Amino acid sequence: MTSEITLVVNPAAGRGRGARAAEPAAGALREAGHRVRVVAGADAAEALDLARAAVAGGTGALIAVGGDGMVSLALQAVAGTGTPLGVVAVGTGNDFARVSGLPVRDPAAAGAAIARALAEGRGRPVDLGRTGDRWFGTVLASGFDSRVNDRGNRMRWPVGRFRYDLAMLAELAALRPIPYTVAFDDAPEREIEATLIAVGNGSSYGGGMRICADAVMDDGLFDVCVVGPCSRSTLLRVFPRVYRGTHPSHPVVTVHRAARVRLAAADVTGYADGERIGPLPLEAETVPGALRLLV
Repeated sequence: MTSEITLVVNPAAGRGRGARAAEPAAGALREAGHRVRVVAGADAAEALDLARAAVAGGTGALIAVGGDGMVSLALQAVAGTGTPLGVVAVGTGNDFARVSGLPVRDPAAAGAAIARALAEGRGRPVDLGRTGDRWFGTVLASGFDSRVNDRGNRMRWPVGRFRYDLAMLAELAALRPIPYTVAFDDAPEREIEATLIAVGNGSSYGGGMRICADAVMDDGLFDVCVVGPCSRSTLLRVFPRVYRGTHPSHPVVTVHRAARVRLAAADVTGYADGERIGPLPLEAETVPGALRLLV
């Protein structure tokens, strides 16, 4: 059985890889007998409108072509609808695709995998996180990491990822413990000090940083990584271990598991899937099986 499939594209993803990736992915789907429509908004708001219109119109699947930002946008359109999501990951970080075991920077292979999943009626139920009306697939970040994002986003020079390296150095110089109020599920609120708190539906963010190393996306629970108060030298020792996912063994790190997490702290912004959500306080909850992922 075939149907129209909608590809929503970020032309700028991966320095232009998004636009170039659409055609080989679409070609693989056409070879499988699907009618393919490619949509690309002039900005994120228009792209989301187009994605939601496609879902409302009964598209057989929505395929996000780009990086984690495009996946995040697509989640807002398909979460809870039953419309399956495919991912053609050609961005810079591609954390959602990596943790889901999907092809990365190989649009033809990604398109072929999506076509096979559709032909075989396969779709993996995946949990999503939700905070307010915003859905996320990987990690909700708050604290040191989100302050680096805030500072980097304010900088106009240099361009590219180097500005976030400079932002990290500036935030290291200003490093102080953050007073949080936290609550897990129905437990009472408690006051803690922390360097950062990351709420993981998936395990990684930032292009392979396994901050919530043991998080899985179909168990109905978040893994919540709390990096406690620490010195600059301690943070610099712990930081490289995040890429290997071995940091939870460090005494300054604790991990909690919960289906609902409430966070409050002054002057701290939350970022989910790398996208700005807004200032704390925030409450995040897991929604089991909110997404049907084509794998």
